[in-house]
Amino acid sequence: MKELEGKGALITGAASGIGRAIALAFAHAGARVVLLDVDDAGGGQAARAIADRGGTALFVRCDVTRAAECSRAVEDAAGFLGSLHVLVHSAGIIRRASIPETTEEEWDRVMAVNLKAVYLLGRHALPWMARSGGGAVINIASGWGLRGGRAAAAYCASKGGLVTLTKAMALDHAPQNIRVNCICPGDIDTPMLRSEAAQLGEPLASFLEQAARRPLARIGTPEDVAQAALYLASDAASFVTGAVLVVDGGGLAG
Repeated sequence: MKELEGKGALITGAASGIGRAIALAFAHAGARVVLLDVDDAGGGQAARAIADRGGTALFVRCDVTRAAECSRAVEDAAGFLGSLHVLVHSAGIIRRASIPETTEEEWDRVMAVNLKAVYLLGRHALPWMARSGGGAVINIASGWGLRGGRAAAAYCASKGGLVTLTKAMALDHAPQNIRVNCICPGDIDTPMLRSEAAQLGEPLASFLEQAARRPLARIGTPEDVAQAALYLASDAASFVTGAVLVVDGGGLAG
């Protein structure tokens, strides 16, 4: 079943981790995809992997914190895709620190990548989606956007803002037939998760062991999140907007 056959999708943070898995899953489901990232090597490799499997993909280098680059990336994507039906905001960074331990530059950078980028890219992509007849926006937030976490003040603030922004966008763009939802993953085995151990000065093995302490007794995979995104992007979720889908192995359940 090709759930996204004939649809165009734009995905940020697509060079690795969750964004890459979403790009691969969407392409497998029949979508033509444009991958945005600042990692030229990783983004190019991901696009080639899609092409090698018979899919259609283009990598565009884009710093999603810069307005001019977002505008140019959308123009490049428009030329390649023709129409846009799915927009995924997956680019994200984390700084494991309390407020006194976080510099102003670090705070601003986390907010820019995790939250402001959704605004910058959306300014150009949302009108294009409306002209394409509507579609789905998927914001990748975090379980820590719903419940605070230790030593991650800027990250929690940015993801909490993204959860609420999702609901505001859902109200604003429903008349354009654009559904807006967010996914709140728990600990997912990505390069970002592994970087947290280094930031906290903890041994990687013990950090990952602790991350797996949840009802389903494992760390999530990028593919777990990609399947949730595929549902939200597809017609199976045609009456779902403004929703928060938690994908965390039961971590927030109790």
